[in-house]
Amino acid sequence: PVRVICDSAAAQLMAQGVVDKVVVGADRVLGTGHVTNKIGTLPIALGAKFYGVPFYVAAPVSTLDLVTDVSRVVIEERDQREVLSVGGRRFAPRNVGALNPAFDITPPELVSGIVTDRGVVRQPLAENIRAMFG
Repeated sequence: PVRVICDSAAAQLMAQGVVDKVVVGADRVLGTGHVTNKIGTLPIALGAKFYGVPFYVAAPVSTLDLVTDVSRVVIEERDQREVLSVGGRRFAPRNVGALNPAFDITPPELVSGIVTDRGVVRQPLAENIRAMFG
């Protein structure tokens, strides 16, 4: 069976043996196999690696970007008010700021494979991305 879970519960459910495979989407897949996706993807991938759970990325080839320099990826920083207030009312002290990245980058070493509309790209990701799409 397939079940949807809250992302913050992923590692706990992996530890309990409830999760046997992780599938996430991607906003962008680099030619190196690095995956840019909504914030929270990297911790799930780390949990999957730790607990020996396969971690797959499902992404159409339109998300593939053959850029190989991960340092060129700009991570959007969202408005800090999103995490310092609720309903327009600030709950954090005035002298406290926030970091609010919208995306994170999952390294290819944590990815079991990338499922695309042209097939599955397996490890080593960079080499196989070049072979399939380069």
